[in-house]
Amino acid sequence: MMLEKTTRINYLFDFYQSLLTSKQKSYMSLYYLDDYSLGEIAEEYQVSRQAVYDNIKRTEAMLEQYEEKLLLFQKFQERSQIIAQLERTITDDASKDKLFTLLDALKKLD
Repeated sequence: MMLEKTTRINYLFDFYQSLLTSKQKSYMSLYYLDDYSLGEIAEEYQVSRQAVYDNIKRTEAMLEQYEEKLLLFQKFQERSQIIAQLERTITDDASKDKLFTLLDALKKLD
């Protein structure tokens, strides 16, 4: 469960980081991408562990709110599922090259 949450937050951070403040980006990047502990981040920024924890939790909630409104991650997942289905259903017929061209175009949308 924790890995699923971490993966989800990482995706949300990828999609919505431009909407965050520089401090929020920094804390989230250190915590989720660089695997820093709360204590390590607190030490680096000379703040309390609680301040780092509160900032991260508020930022996680903001990312979830952005997703509720904009649905970028949900649409990404849906496109990924469609691409996987297309890849599984392509057969050896005359339109195979056209299907692969369309599939590549769809992949480039991300």
